Amino acid sequence: MTQPARHRISDLSAEKRALLTQRLRRRAAEGTTEPDRYDVVVLGGGAAGLTLALHLRRVRPGIRVLVAERQEHPVPEAAHKVGESTVEIAAHYLRDVLGLGAHLETEQIRKFGLRMFFSGHANDDIAKRVELGSSVFPPLATYQLDRGRLENALGAACAREGIDFRAGSKVLQVEFSTDRSEHDVQLLVDSEKRSVQARWVVDATGRGHFLQRRFALRKDVGHKANAAWFRVGHPIDLGTWSDDPDWHSRIREGRRELSTNHLMGPGYWVWLIRLASGAISIGIVADDATHSFEGFNTLERALDWLAEHEPQCAEAVEEHRDKIQDFRVMKDYSYSCDQVYDGAARWCLTGESGIFLDPLYSPGLDLIAVSNGLVADLVTRSLDGEDVTVRASVHDSLFRRVTDMWLAIYENQYALMGNARVMVSKVIWDTSFYWGVFGLLFFQGKFTTVAESPSVASDLERLADISNRVQAFFREWAAIDDSPLEARFVDLYSPLNFMVQLHAGMADDLSDDQFPERFSANTRLFAQLAGQLVTAVIDAHGDRYGDDRVIAQVQSWQRDPLIADLIAIHRQERHRNRTSEGWIVLREPGAGEGTAGHERDGADSMEQHSSEVSYV
Repeated sequence: MTQPARHRISDLSAEKRALLTQRLRRRAAEGTTEPDRYDVVVLGGGAAGLTLALHLRRVRPGIRVLVAERQEHPVPEAAHKVGESTVEIAAHYLRDVLGLGAHLETEQIRKFGLRMFFSGHANDDIAKRVELGSSVFPPLATYQLDRGRLENALGAACAREGIDFRAGSKVLQVEFSTDRSEHDVQLLVDSEKRSVQARWVVDATGRGHFLQRRFALRKDVGHKANAAWFRVGHPIDLGTWSDDPDWHSRIREGRRELSTNHLMGPGYWVWLIRLASGAISIGIVADDATHSFEGFNTLERALDWLAEHEPQCAEAVEEHRDKIQDFRVMKDYSYSCDQVYDGAARWCLTGESGIFLDPLYSPGLDLIAVSNGLVADLVTRSLDGEDVTVRASVHDSLFRRVTDMWLAIYENQYALMGNARVMVSKVIWDTSFYWGVFGLLFFQGKFTTVAESPSVASDLERLADISNRVQAFFREWAAIDDSPLEARFVDLYSPLNFMVQLHAGMADDLSDDQFPERFSANTRLFAQLAGQLVTAVIDAHGDRYGDDRVIAQVQSWQRDPLIADLIAIHRQERHRNRTSEGWIVLREPGAGEGTAGHERDGADSMEQHSSEVSYV
């Protein structure tokens, strides 16, 4: 009688067992070779699915991946999809991780950073609005994307890598195995049913939510907003909207039209994104409580809405109205998910199939990049024979924790968009936090190992507490100061030493030992910046003795233990590590309501003022 394999293996010498293990791992690395049997089947071949397939092939060249995409390829060059702007994480992922640098540099547009114009003077003269943006290109390049061009380039790259990309394929059903055997995926390809087997299934169907719906995983969030957008087949140039020489002299290099431009107002923002195909994407995004979706949910209504709220933009669109190419809406677009990875059942969600937050700051492709890295880590370890049940649970908790932190940037914050004074500080804070926390983790390849470093995990929790408190602080500040801010330019990059430091620092060559030290230093820096912000705002409003509401708010801040800790850290650090002051734009102490303030350092004056005034 033949002995069971486990007994025969146990009889081998240690050397032979090691050789056998090495051979089995090599065979796993080479992937499945039988027809219709795959290591991974990816449901959906948009940006999320194609980047994941390419990512898997990059980290494991022999892996067999099938991508099933419902849409035929190639797609139209200027595909009408939201998500045309990238920021640093997505740009690094596409350029450096996936190797698409040549495509980005030659077929897309290098972005001139983020730029915002806040409401002022009826919004009929852009030079009379508060402008926040960069005057120079930051060194780490980002891009504006024609999504069709990108997805066609990804499809071609997948084909070169030997990935089985089946365009025009509809996913009919997935039968998940209840043991360690392969899953069965049923497709409709060229009107014929086809069954394939896979060790892992990843849902990248976007808002088709194939697995999210099947497992009832959707989780509603408190952020309720809607969007409508269209493209105009003419390169509308926001930089021509004023002939004011002082306005033009603010920019030392680059052109405003190449920024991701935002026209900001109470409860809304409008994007203008130039595309390499020559078109421009224009979108309206608005808080549901302030701007009814029915007010802009058709093209005619959207144009009327622009005429009311953004007349200068509306005039430019009207001039080229005959070149409007399309129109799309998205109602109540923000949602989360109860689970995105399951190591025991061997399935994952990535991209919009799992979680979508908000288009502001362009996080969509960033979250795809982070998620794909976590998915690839689970899949490759599993194919090596590792039980990833616990690791998947850790990755799942981490990803949802990160997205919860990210969501707080938007939730209940749209009301602040009409307050230029508060929003200047908020946008700079949000951007610096993105660079110094999420960007640093991604550029250094540390998302997959956060749980393995107690100090990094602890610092991330500390950062979540700081970030959430600062986001609430912005609302509290806005509630006591809605004074208008006169037109000015606030440079969010080169004049601010901590912005330059955090931006460049993402790409530093850090060793495994150096990374926790840097992450800890950044954590303390954000505590210092938060303390600087709170100190300056309290100082600016400390003389408003006649307003009980203001004094009550100041007292509440002073009694808050976390805020007291942040202020203490700021006072300890400000002389050793002085941070630039121009990111906080304040009212004059003693100024009447409605009087614009100016930029000043609230730190030193805060201590002097506090010694003179006691709040009870």
